[in-house]
Amino acid sequence: MITKIKLENKTITVDLSKPLDLSITLSGDENNPIAWYLEQPTIEPVQEGKWIAKVSEGSSVNFNNLQFNPHAHGTHTECVGHISEDFYSVNKALKQFFFTAKVISLVPENYGEDAAISKKQLQHYLTKNEAEALVIRTLPNTKKKRRRKYSHTNWPYLLEEAATYIRECGIKHLLIDLPSVDKEKDDGQLLAHRAFWNYPENTRKDATITELIYVSNKIKDGEYLLNLQIASIKNDASPSKPVLYKIL
Repeated sequence: MITKIKLENKTITVDLSKPLDLSITLSGDENNPIAWYLEQPTIEPVQEGKWIAKVSEGSSVNFNNLQFNPHAHGTHTECVGHISEDFYSVNKALKQFFFTAKVISLVPENYGEDAAISKKQLQHYLTKNEAEALVIRTLPNTKKKRRRKYSHTNWPYLLEEAATYIRECGIKHLLIDLPSVDKEKDDGQLLAHRAFWNYPENTRKDATITELIYVSNKIKDGEYLLNLQIASIKNDASPSKPVLYKIL
């Protein structure tokens, strides 16, 4: 499945039979990652009286209800509607699904009692108009990220200056392996979100942030083609499946 794609000033070649999935599976059990002080999601069969919608219980079909929060329970993509008073749906914000992308790996620096990513760090890895999407893998990187319980852990985050720099470099779609680009407890300032979306001065309604991804160590830093898919849900955020393809 070798495909050639013509961009504005060059042609790239990718093998669509070798996807690199960055999403974390919503499992509904103790292996599911959790953030924002919620309990684990649930995936349970519908029950009506003694009837249970589960083939192993005598039903003809498996017919489950899912209860989860996109922001807290797995890989999700959000639009500016996440922080705005007016309603915006990510389903309308994301109208294209293939983008040039750059993967970078960073060790968050000590910043007071926190760990954060600064503009100075990013300047070593990202320049203007390099790509449409930026994928940030934080180090150290272990498989435990796929089931980590993040509440009350004060995870690393992007400084406001870093998010501004990413925006100024022309990045429309930002992906990161943390529950949020912002500090866990910041008194509702959401400085990185606001800076990336340039909200509310000149809001980028077509820009997105994808959080709680997992970038395997097998994926090397560099240039890729990104396929960013979401569920068709009228909400500020949706579960998503970002997939990279190596440029040959």
